[in-house]
Amino acid sequence: MTEPRIQYAKTADGVSIAYWTLGEGGVPLVHMPVLGYSHVQLEWQIPEWRLWYERLAEKRKLIRYDGRGSGLSERRVTDFSLDAQVLDLEAVVDRLGLEAFALMGAFTTGPAAIAYAVRHPERVSHLGLWCSFARGSDYVQSSPEIQAMRALRDQDWHMYTEILSHVGFGWSSGEEARRFAAFLRECITPEAFRAAITAVDQVDVTALLPEVKVPTLVLHRRQAPYPVVDLARDLAARIPDARLVVLEGTTVVPWRDMEPVLEAITEFLGEGEQAAPAAAPPEAGAFRTVLFTDVVGHTEMMARLGDEQGRAVLREHERITREVLKAHGGTEVKTMGDGFMASFRSVTKAVDCAIALQRAFAERNETAGEPLRIRIGLNAGEPIEEEGDLFGTTVILAARIAAQAQGGEILASLAVRELCAGKGFLFADTGEVILKGFEEPMRLFAVRWRD
Repeated sequence: MTEPRIQYAKTADGVSIAYWTLGEGGVPLVHMPVLGYSHVQLEWQIPEWRLWYERLAEKRKLIRYDGRGSGLSERRVTDFSLDAQVLDLEAVVDRLGLEAFALMGAFTTGPAAIAYAVRHPERVSHLGLWCSFARGSDYVQSSPEIQAMRALRDQDWHMYTEILSHVGFGWSSGEEARRFAAFLRECITPEAFRAAITAVDQVDVTALLPEVKVPTLVLHRRQAPYPVVDLARDLAARIPDARLVVLEGTTVVPWRDMEPVLEAITEFLGEGEQAAPAAAPPEAGAFRTVLFTDVVGHTEMMARLGDEQGRAVLREHERITREVLKAHGGTEVKTMGDGFMASFRSVTKAVDCAIALQRAFAERNETAGEPLRIRIGLNAGEPIEEEGDLFGTTVILAARIAAQAQGGEILASLAVRELCAGKGFLFADTGEVILKGFEEPMRLFAVRWRD
């Protein structure tokens, strides 16, 4: 592809924003810049980066722009706030007259992408978040390397960019790192960069996460030094029905080892192969909360009531469970006769569903001749997905937790408890237990569901 023509859009506060478009067809994809590390002209001269853009533009129109204060956009600015970043995005999409588009926030502009998607859900068809976070303070505190790098930034800007090229962006050879460090210094002045990063430190869109109504993909690399992968898991857990894909690798640059990244984005945008292969390989890395239910005293009930009447009670159990799962966005993985296995992309929806299930059966039992008491176990992690079923340690632990619960009880793992911090649920520490198949003691928590 030939080098795209650079054009300009004007923000509502009068800042000129440089952008280009590449490719045609499909739903447009707006690729937001990394705050402070953006230069739409020089990026095209880096072969791997150019290839990244060309691949993204194969089936769609790709839009790329420089944020204020960097690259070819207006440099004489002091406001790098979240609202200012949203103004940059609005200027470009309005200038192009885009009525609907996919949006990808990269690293430090992820919070601005989230804010725009919440404010304009009718225009954002898909939201992608690459190696990003919701709260700047979490990002800063997540890694000791960040503190060390920032101290160096204020003392020696040249050395800072050299080391950042190695550590943050993964350039291995000295010559490559030097060239990329020179590119970074062309993107923004040290003074503007400090102002931009100060704005990042202050950003917090945590309260907006439950309000995201568009399909969302959270992409991260497992060994990235910063932001750490736990921040991605937290994003996916707090955004309703978000999908988390964790890829192997150490760099936050998507165009290094780009094929898995491109595959995840293409699948998310719905442009992959329509027919699944006959024997699809297992998929690992998608974050799920796994829920198991089990009817307490099922064998004794069947012996007491007989097959026909006992089966009628179980059908009622299945009807109630499926209705509650559907209402809370749960996916039924399978039923085991007297119980269910379900998965959720949102940990809060999983806990909400568990509470709703216990309340639904408690209400039923008030008037039913044959009571139904269920126990529920919850765990969160990255199970293996194959042909519609889930496997792995995450699933096994959820099943063991359910088996530990009493009738009318919800037990959750420490992972679920931590991901639900600050979400209004009440957990009671039940202590540590040794579960079958696990050598180390597991700390479990009971979820309060009775008013």
